[in-house]
Amino acid sequence: MSAALAVETTPVPGLLVLRLPLHEDARGWFKENWQRQKMVGLGLPDFEPVQQNVSWNTRRGATRGIHAEPWDKLVSVSGGRAFGAWVDLREGASYGATFHVELTPETAVFVPRGVGNSYQTLDDEVAYSYLVNDHWRPGITYPALALDDPTAAIPWPIPLADSEISEKDRQNPSLADAVRFPPRRTLVLGAQGQVGRALVGALDHADGAARPGSGADLELDLAVPGSWDVPWHDYDVVVNAAAYTAVDAAETPEGRRTAWAVNAVAPAELARLSNEHRFTLVHYSTEYVFDGTVADHVESEQLAPLGVYAQSKAAGEVAVAAARRHYLLRTSWVVGDGGNFVRTMLRLAAGGVSPSVVTDQTGRLSFADEIARATDHLVTTGAAYGTYHVSNGGPVTSWHEVAARVFALAGRDVADVGETTTPEYSAGKEMAPRPMLSAFDLAKLRSTGFEPEDATVALERYVRAAL
Repeated sequence: MSAALAVETTPVPGLLVLRLPLHEDARGWFKENWQRQKMVGLGLPDFEPVQQNVSWNTRRGATRGIHAEPWDKLVSVSGGRAFGAWVDLREGASYGATFHVELTPETAVFVPRGVGNSYQTLDDEVAYSYLVNDHWRPGITYPALALDDPTAAIPWPIPLADSEISEKDRQNPSLADAVRFPPRRTLVLGAQGQVGRALVGALDHADGAARPGSGADLELDLAVPGSWDVPWHDYDVVVNAAAYTAVDAAETPEGRRTAWAVNAVAPAELARLSNEHRFTLVHYSTEYVFDGTVADHVESEQLAPLGVYAQSKAAGEVAVAAARRHYLLRTSWVVGDGGNFVRTMLRLAAGGVSPSVVTDQTGRLSFADEIARATDHLVTTGAAYGTYHVSNGGPVTSWHEVAARVFALAGRDVADVGETTTPEYSAGKEMAPRPMLSAFDLAKLRSTGFEPEDATVALERYVRAAL
């Protein structure tokens, strides 16, 4: 038996060499060409292969490539030897980086999408196999590179003049003229909402999608999943910042149907698409999924929604959990570019109005740019998938305290903000129930290396910019 399984890095980002144990006896040998648990545990991406292909090469010197395909692959040989060479054709700082290694039954290489792949057989009768995580489709085109490109300068063991090369591969362009493989992009659903606007501005390579008639780059009606026409293969991350948030209107017959369609059915379809197309799904939920009887809500708290809006958001959470790659971010008291509580208080302060604001509902503000910053942090650092509570930090406050601070920053006397309670405020009104205690425990988010900004600091900056 050869040495233990090992995974090695290379100068090409994401390109990994695997050293595979061979179990040998008088009959021959056996190897585990793909062993998900062991290999992922050693650092190989869990790339979920869906197809295996074998290329049989009759004679020594058969040379294929260099092709940058739109899927990840794990390549190896089942007999004989081959010289493997790779050139990074992805957009970015590593464009043109090269690596080569001799492929024997004990060696395999994980090749990320966009990295040019090629090989040359060193023996007769070589079986070259590769696992890929997407099905081949007719009409797919992808970047390629000339085998003899002088910039890549691949040291082919057998001169190319003496090798068997297809006519198509002889026509591949030089590195200077090659098409660069574009990165998969990020799609932000609900791009014209408060959080969506912040996300489009904060995330790299982000496209925005919003409801029909919005004028967004991509328009889709989340309430009608069958109508979506989206090139999901183009996206590495899909961020669902869209939601039906009319808490009180959700209690009406029409509002109830729309709330469930947008907040529950659409996330279920996105979770299915996430698994089918292997994109990471980011979805936002709310403290409304709790009944508001716990001072600091932790991620594992039992769901206990009070009203229709809350129930539809809780159902959406359950649906999103079916996506193998998902971040479920619960937020509270959102403030961004658009209509929100802080802007309402600013308008009242400017108009000379003296409102009464509830003192018995407490929590922390979540500024849209802070939500976007946390989202970017979790995705780009590769934090563990799952549920995270996201809000600004600092002390827990009541809505009344927030309003008083806004009035003070606007130059009004804080005494102009009257006090009331939720039962008093809602008397005679048709209102959905609200959770009274909305503050999140932020320890799990902090454990990823993210430190939330104090809400009072963010509030002052927001108000001064709005004045």
